[in-house]
Amino acid sequence: MLLMVPLTLKCLGVYQNGVWLTISSLLVWIDQMDIGLGNGLRNKLATYMAHGEYDKARQAVSSTMAMLLVIIVPVLILLSLLVWYGDVYGFLNVTPSMIPELRRALLCAVVLVSMTFVLKFIGNVYMGLQLPAISNLLLSAGQTLALLATWMLLVYGKATFLNVVVVNVAAPLVVYLLSYPYTFLIKYPQLCPSVSCVNMQSALQLCNLGVKFFWLQVAAIIQFMTANILISKFFTPVMVTPYQISYRYLSLIIVGFTVVCMPFWNATTDAYARGDMVWIERANRKMNLFTLVIFFLLVLMTVISPYIYQFWIGDDCHVPFSMTVLMAAYIFLLVLSMRYSYFLNGVGALRLQLYMTFMAVVFIPLAWIVSSVSHDITYFLFVMCLCNIPGIIVNIIQFKKILKGRATGIWRV
Repeated sequence: MLLMVPLTLKCLGVYQNGVWLTISSLLVWIDQMDIGLGNGLRNKLATYMAHGEYDKARQAVSSTMAMLLVIIVPVLILLSLLVWYGDVYGFLNVTPSMIPELRRALLCAVVLVSMTFVLKFIGNVYMGLQLPAISNLLLSAGQTLALLATWMLLVYGKATFLNVVVVNVAAPLVVYLLSYPYTFLIKYPQLCPSVSCVNMQSALQLCNLGVKFFWLQVAAIIQFMTANILISKFFTPVMVTPYQISYRYLSLIIVGFTVVCMPFWNATTDAYARGDMVWIERANRKMNLFTLVIFFLLVLMTVISPYIYQFWIGDDCHVPFSMTVLMAAYIFLLVLSMRYSYFLNGVGALRLQLYMTFMAVVFIPLAWIVSSVSHDITYFLFVMCLCNIPGIIVNIIQFKKILKGRATGIWRV
């Protein structure tokens, strides 16, 4: 993904690349419209497999795919009509002469992303089977294919806006299309989706659990996506660049943390379903040690950040050291929250997490007040950190209560 940034810039130039980045950020919202069904599936599948309930597991897989189709078909029709008949140039503030094929590119992107929306549940199946490496392999294979395809467009002089958009959104779809027959016809035929196995009761159970995951995803997106807009509004668009640079640099920690700790989610579901609290306590000690390692890595990355920025971006942009320090604190708080959320998500204890999402709403007015008074982006970043602390405290308390068997009422659901 880091290599894709300069590559697409070279293919499209500053203007068209900016439009593509805007489109790609809008396409993220289609990906989030599964109302959390994917995460609901991985939890249910892990539980069913732990108890050897393979018929229910197949029902869950079939029902998830059916529900995804029910969601995406009307959305695809609506978006296609809006793209074809709406004023897409005015909406994106694009000069028609600069990108004459914008409408076709958008239509192709919507169709291909909608198809990927349905098939990406294959990754959640592997998550539920406690094979996160396979799920991550599918994601990285799609990104790698997109990188290679974009590079070939550049080499052969075919790097038009339409072609770049198509290969980037089509690459993940190709990977999922190839993985579908291998997964359900060769490797796990007992889980192969079937119309006869679609069960509305199973679908509704997945929706009830999935909606909770959906709102957690939306809350995270609100804070992350509005940060750029608020920085541009409260300060200047120029400040968005160093903010993004420091975030992308330090968020490599989140990538590493996710790769190492994601297996704990479904392993926790399996262990909790079997009542194996000894395993959970042992896993908790390992997570504590790894979180401590993350802390020292963030300190090291912060100390050497001026040299990294100089090597990466040169003199094109200056990132204040204070911004890096607060961004490191923000990243560590995210890691700390995820460290407990993986366990709580694994046992389906989501209600308190849902209640704490109100901090995503509080963040916007609080950031506005602090920024208006101080006119200093340092305080804005401090507010970002502050809004994550209450959720972390609640997660820790709930985790300890469940681990000791003392969770009742709201602390258990």
